[in-house]
Amino acid sequence: MQGSRPARVGDQIREEVSELLARHVKDPGIGFITLTHVKVSPDLQVARVFYTSLGDDKARKETAKALERATPFLRRHIGGRLRLRRVPELDFRFDESVAHQDRIEQILRDLREEEAQRAAKRDGEETEDTNGHDHNNR
Repeated sequence: MQGSRPARVGDQIREEVSELLARHVKDPGIGFITLTHVKVSPDLQVARVFYTSLGDDKARKETAKALERATPFLRRHIGGRLRLRRVPELDFRFDESVAHQDRIEQILRDLREEEAQRAAKRDGEETEDTNGHDHNNR
């Protein structure tokens, strides 16, 4: 299976970085973040760590700076925990796909709500018609 080792290493890195961030990194700049996935290069030299975080753009920038500050600490600890000849460079990237996915879900919710309102309005009009109201003014 080609490409399975980088995927396995990526999963291990994601687990380790998640645990380190949750238990050992005390930087207040790192707010509530979720590591979505880690993509490791085929030569295992670079690990792109994708994450999402709560907050506005300012909070997002602060989180990015805090992750940058924590990177040497994270690499050292990953090196001690994983059996790799060389610990990959960690490259943290905000995962835009999750924000896009949230936006799409919001649009779909809005459309369903609009459709439900239209259906309720139609049902209300039909109920009036079946209750004997004559709209022809005879």
